[in-house]
Amino acid sequence: MRAFFIAAALAHSMWLAAPVRLLAQASPQLKTLIGKGCLGCHSGKSAKGGLDLASLPFDLASRANRERWTRIHDRIEKREMPPEGFELSPAARAAMLRQLAPAIHQADLADVIRNGRGPMRRLNRDEYEQNLRDVLQLPNLDIRDMLPEDREAHHFNKVSETLDMSRVQLAAYLDAAEAALRQAAATAPAPPPVTKFHTSGRNLFPGIRSTGTRHSMFFIKDNKGVNVESERAMPLSKELEQDPSLEMGLFRSPGWPYGAFPRGFAAKHDGQYLVRFSARAVLQHPGFQLSDAKHNVPMTFRSRRPTNHDIAEDMKSVGGILEIQPGAHVYETTVPLVAGQTVEYGLLGLPVPQVDAEGKTGSYRYPPLPAGGQPGVAFHWIEIEGPIPPPVWPPPSHRVLFDDLGVNPAPSDPRQEASRLIRRFITLAARGPAPKEAVRKFEQLIEARLDHDETFVEAMLAGYQAFLCSDLFLYLREPHTGFAIADRLSHFLANTRPSAELAASRLTNPETLRNETDRLIDGSGFERFVRSFTGYWLNLRHLRRDDPDKRLYPEYQLDEYLIDSLERETLGHFTAMVRDNLPIRYLVQADFVYANERLAKHYELEPLRGSAIRRVPLPKDSPLGGLLTQGAILKITANGTSTSPVLRGAWIMDRILGEPPPPPPPGIPAVEPDIRGAKTIRDLLALHTKSRTCAACHAKFDPAGLALENFDVLGRWRTHYRGTTEGERVGGIDHTGHDYVYTIAGPVDASGTLADGRSFRDVRELKAIFASNPRQLARNLLRQLTVYATGTPVRFSDRAEIERMLDRCAADGYRTRDLIHALVRSKVFLGES
Repeated sequence: MRAFFIAAALAHSMWLAAPVRLLAQASPQLKTLIGKGCLGCHSGKSAKGGLDLASLPFDLASRANRERWTRIHDRIEKREMPPEGFELSPAARAAMLRQLAPAIHQADLADVIRNGRGPMRRLNRDEYEQNLRDVLQLPNLDIRDMLPEDREAHHFNKVSETLDMSRVQLAAYLDAAEAALRQAAATAPAPPPVTKFHTSGRNLFPGIRSTGTRHSMFFIKDNKGVNVESERAMPLSKELEQDPSLEMGLFRSPGWPYGAFPRGFAAKHDGQYLVRFSARAVLQHPGFQLSDAKHNVPMTFRSRRPTNHDIAEDMKSVGGILEIQPGAHVYETTVPLVAGQTVEYGLLGLPVPQVDAEGKTGSYRYPPLPAGGQPGVAFHWIEIEGPIPPPVWPPPSHRVLFDDLGVNPAPSDPRQEASRLIRRFITLAARGPAPKEAVRKFEQLIEARLDHDETFVEAMLAGYQAFLCSDLFLYLREPHTGFAIADRLSHFLANTRPSAELAASRLTNPETLRNETDRLIDGSGFERFVRSFTGYWLNLRHLRRDDPDKRLYPEYQLDEYLIDSLERETLGHFTAMVRDNLPIRYLVQADFVYANERLAKHYELEPLRGSAIRRVPLPKDSPLGGLLTQGAILKITANGTSTSPVLRGAWIMDRILGEPPPPPPPGIPAVEPDIRGAKTIRDLLALHTKSRTCAACHAKFDPAGLALENFDVLGRWRTHYRGTTEGERVGGIDHTGHDYVYTIAGPVDASGTLADGRSFRDVRELKAIFASNPRQLARNLLRQLTVYATGTPVRFSDRAEIERMLDRCAADGYRTRDLIHALVRSKVFLGES
């Protein structure tokens, strides 16, 4: 180490003695400060971190150079440079920042004035689908998965520089546009005929048995299972087959393999279908005896094809969650189906019997019936009617394309009608006035198709397709006009194009801009913003990516009801943050949670009834409240096997505090948990951070992750770790019918000390520390919102404007809706320099 300091001192003195031509544009004071404070480590071939300041030009007009000097400024500001062991006095540090910041700011601002804050950006695939839905009036259009997945930068898939357009992507957009247009255009003189399917009794299920043993599904007469004498599926008697009172009882949730749908139905046409059925919530007791349930049983439907195999099916939950009550009632919902699909029963929160864990026997075991009986649903009959016809024919989607010309139009003057229709469509769909020469090119394309004897419909669809893949539709521009402001605002808060009302608004008027922003926040499209923004900012879209280790957490296997409830909890919390205009501290420290019956059980709260997520007050000493202790966040930041303070801590510093840690050095292995239970995660981290370099970096984020160690991989409170060998053994049968054994291992220690020296005993105290600096929380959220809303990361010249936004919101505790309003009326959002 002593030799290193001597070498650094020699390098420093040699640099001072040499002329530095590359820093010619820097001020004399900055040259001197850099020479004294930085060159000892950052010069020559052996420059630390590959940063050779002796060869780095101070040409801030160059974007690449400006970005490097910005990183240098930020590391000096955060006291990361110079490193520990090298002194830089507070006065010298402040002087260096005073020299760097204005120079970088002025150079960056000059670039913004000259070239704009950011380039125009392509719609991502979610926005493209929603734009097509709105333009073509096809609310259930599903073309997203026809498009390549968008690349991400700065946490989001809305950043201009990564939303490029290759030949492969253009081909996919052309295919998606064609598929949408053909769905929009009617080809028959009347809507598809409405059919009504009705069945009951034996035909409510495709077979006599479901996978998962006879306890999973059986037929019922007079509150008693019939044909249940053995596991072998025997045909029902003719008398039972024809019995109008026969019910089908289902006592399991979907898994694989699984097929639970009415026999004999498949949709003949794409469209919306009305589903009505009679059912009651019941309890299964020993001997296949039934009684009315004491509480509702939630269920949904899944769209699928009526096959025996569901592993490759594109299944989707449809029709929303229905609460099946005790006693016979009739329920009704509407579901979208494509031709060939049926509806599958999907009960929530019930056992999911799986084949034996080792795959030796191929047999299933239903878990023991709980005390008081196993909840389930008895179905009496089901009716499916559709497709539901539109109120007029041709439908609105067809009229968008062909006005009032009817189905398969063949006008007497096709060129004149083509010109009228394409101009009408461009006026409706374009992002502002389209140049005359651009409109003429679309007309010429249609005319060329007509000249080659294509039908009028095909020629028009080709023109529309070309327009929907052109920059006039596919790209968003910097907001230099009222429409462009409306476009940006709507894609920010609704993920789609502006309504006619919004597009016509005078958004240059501050009061109008505020009112329209509030209208979008309070509107139905805001749900798309919440899901998209949290999906990327919080990584919520990866909630289902990893499954917990079934050896350690058998109770979580195949519990889709829990995962769905965790997702809705986080979505509900952030929605409330904005709509209720809560102070930013509620991001990390709240006196309430959003919960339903499943989450109340998971978090050990007072019992709740029903699947609906609602706001629930917390006891005063509860460790819950805020994002950090929500199960969805804790699952996302686990490593798939067990909890990881490294992942959780790094995630908090990056996503919540806006202080992302540097990437790990190459070749450094991750900290793997000891699932035996012999060593705690603290023991493993201590071994991992023996290196001084590793320890210095981990000290910035590990403590925050350690504070969450009282929460397991899905956010349930714990005081001890689980293992596979060490400690007291716990065993039983899980809800998949498998035996399990795990051990209660060492105790959890959730205390720690942050890099700045502040210590905490548990997550409550850590949350209080974070909440005590609301400006940092608000600054990070504003930066995330800025990237999401504008498609460009926060530039150096934006930083002062960000601070001014924060100043305007400080007096009221940085309320979340206020932060959005501050962003929307800022120069950054409105494209003003």
